[in-house]
Amino acid sequence: MGYYDEFENTKYENKKKGTGKTILTSLISGALGGALVLGVMTFNEDEQQPGQEAATSQAKNYAEEASVPVATKELKAGGSIADIVDSLSPAIVGITNMQQSSSFFDEGMETVEAGTGSGVIFKQSGKDAFIITNNHVIEGSQAIEVTLHNGEKVSAELIGTDPLTDIAVLKIDSKNVKAIAKFGDSSKLRTGENVIAIGNPLGLDLYSTVTQGIISGKDRTINTNTSEGTWGLNVLQTDAAINPGNSGGPLINMSGEVIGINTLKIGQTGVEGIGFAVPSNDVMQVAGQLLETGKVQRPFLGVGLRDVSEFPQYQLQENIGLPENVTEGVIIASVSPNSPAQVAGLQKLDVITAINGEEVKTTNDLRRLLYTSTNIGDEIKVKFYRGKEQKTVTVKLTSKDATNA
Repeated sequence: MGYYDEFENTKYENKKKGTGKTILTSLISGALGGALVLGVMTFNEDEQQPGQEAATSQAKNYAEEASVPVATKELKAGGSIADIVDSLSPAIVGITNMQQSSSFFDEGMETVEAGTGSGVIFKQSGKDAFIITNNHVIEGSQAIEVTLHNGEKVSAELIGTDPLTDIAVLKIDSKNVKAIAKFGDSSKLRTGENVIAIGNPLGLDLYSTVTQGIISGKDRTINTNTSEGTWGLNVLQTDAAINPGNSGGPLINMSGEVIGINTLKIGQTGVEGIGFAVPSNDVMQVAGQLLETGKVQRPFLGVGLRDVSEFPQYQLQENIGLPENVTEGVIIASVSPNSPAQVAGLQKLDVITAINGEEVKTTNDLRRLLYTSTNIGDEIKVKFYRGKEQKTVTVKLTSKDATNA
């Protein structure tokens, strides 16, 4: 199970009502690597956000268009856990990440299991069925194998993946699919509400394990390292047991609706019962884009970044000429050719301190502002220092694809 790595000293931020409290933790996840320009959509529990209604409607449409049974169609609110499990389990699958490895018996290569996780069938269209899982479950795979509820193993095609929200969509043949899951509206969840998790902890030997808990908190932000850089992932917190192998499986309400995709747990000594799931509304926003285009488009600035706080003050003054009173912000480490940043005149070693009047203290602050408060095509005001001189430029955001075209 080495595929599921621990992140040491990962920051956990409670954004609820501006508490601003940061705790150092270790998170068990499979998200790997690091890069530069990121983006994500988040939701506030107290108000309907743009696109949230569309995401809920989209989940309903996926369920209604299926020719196979919708797992929750016959369930009533408040149904027993056993009824929910019986109804939903046929829509839950095992995911095996297959990668190339040197053969033990000869000098050639062979495809071997590199890790396992869970997934949930959420859409069926004609001869195709579609599965949601975590990006970290399938990342780096040369092939993906899906184990259905009846034990049959089938090959899956990767439709698209989004490392930032840790969501991936797979496609399989629908001929052996017996049910699909219905997704609920995560914005309507209440703290303390009962939930269950179904998945494959520690591998397929414990296939379709059921655990029970409550929603311990909403609108949490977990800083995780992904293959596209560090990102503050918007998550639900639950005390339902979530272990390596549960990743990509559903978190389910008492109406039998999927209200989250399990993705992380805290793996720190002395900490029990703190797991996390990506809210269903966020999941469906991403899944819709992946189904349509195979990727998620986000505003692109085109800079590599380093935090000011990473460097001693004397280095900042000697190498950049930054004023002594500037102790927070982000340093531009590189500028992509023909990017919005280059077109606007931003340069390497410029220090960004604000976007549209909102303070930027860290790279995560910048990414959060860029991807939750702006859209492709928007013009933003970037305040920065070039040496001791403070400047402001207007940057017109594009998509990354548009810049590379």
